[in-house]
Amino acid sequence: MHPSDDLGPIVSSGHLASGAMPALSEFEFALTMTVHAFQRWMLRCMTAAGIPELTPMDVLVLHNVNHRGKAKRLADICLVLNIEDTHLVNYSLKKLERLKLLKSGRKGKEKTVAITAAGEDACKRYAQIREQLLVKSVLATGIDPARLSEIAAWSYWPESERIAAASL
Repeated sequence: MHPSDDLGPIVSSGHLASGAMPALSEFEFALTMTVHAFQRWMLRCMTAAGIPELTPMDVLVLHNVNHRGKAKRLADICLVLNIEDTHLVNYSLKKLERLKLLKSGRKGKEKTVAITAAGEDACKRYAQIREQLLVKSVLATGIDPARLSEIAAWSYWPESERIAAASL
């Protein structure tokens, strides 16, 4: 039984569901709800890790800078996180530096940022909490990790972006 069998399609905007593919509107609404739930999860996990003052963007940037322990440029962070508004990432970088979770440096003429010991510790605590709560919960669903990886790979495919840009 589908969760919405008794209620009909659950959408955020009826006018979007009235076209040729109402199911897409259901999917968009589910995606929106999932994004917001995941952002709340990131904040609560980071708060449990001892850093309560971060936004979802700050958490993403912190983990990205921590990745592989190498200093990164603003442009590289934006590229990996698929963020066009560099000022949003720059604001997070300044905040994370102010909190002493990141430190700035230089590579040639370009500014770089690197993780500090405090930032690395915060990421480790986050990872431990994530493992205990999120990973255990997902494993309990019985989903095949290979299938989960396959689903995630679909989000990396930029075809939909090219189609949208070409239709403008």
